[in-house]
Amino acid sequence: MPPKTRARASKRTVSPGNDDDGERAGGKRKAAAPVESGKNKESSGSPQFCRWLMKSEPESRFENGIDVKFGIEDLKALPGQTGCWDGVRNYQARNFMRQMKDGQLAFFYHSNCKEPGIAGVMAIVKEAYVDHTQFDKKDVHFDAKSKPDDPKWSMVDVKYQRTTKRFLPLSELKKYHVQHRAEGGPLKEMALFTRARLSVQPLTPEEFDFVLSLEDEEPL
Repeated sequence: MPPKTRARASKRTVSPGNDDDGERAGGKRKAAAPVESGKNKESSGSPQFCRWLMKSEPESRFENGIDVKFGIEDLKALPGQTGCWDGVRNYQARNFMRQMKDGQLAFFYHSNCKEPGIAGVMAIVKEAYVDHTQFDKKDVHFDAKSKPDDPKWSMVDVKYQRTTKRFLPLSELKKYHVQHRAEGGPLKEMALFTRARLSVQPLTPEEFDFVLSLEDEEPL
């Protein structure tokens, strides 16, 4: 059986102030009531992005008896190759998800593993709606402070597009980041390094296109 219909992103705790929060995506679930995307007060006036990087754990790790493993191959194996990205418990990451629009692309990033990096591409296929795991007392991401009439957390649905032609490791991306900071280039301000612990990150089109072009290049 696949994991408990969700994928673990690299974050571990549910503290809103800790960017290593328990964020995951996974098996598609019955949608809860829709949430107005990008209109919460925390994200009001924030810049709008159209490309993303979303982290998940591809290696087994148990939390409260549940294996939170979920790599890109797990997404690919789901019905319709589609799943919900639930379990986000960081306000900034949540706000980014609330900005996501149907059809936008995101990198599937393997994190908290032996070799972290970009494994593939997925598409946003359902915009932000209520993450029902916040109300499930048996779920590792249950939030007792969140109420059904005033939910705190949202999720989106994502669909597998393809794996990258080669795995793009963090170590290689960091070399380009350092190079671009010194000499100029699209990765000089990439959130993967400037907001490294955040598990849902925005990308500019230039950052996304440059990273994607690396799959046709020899490793740096």
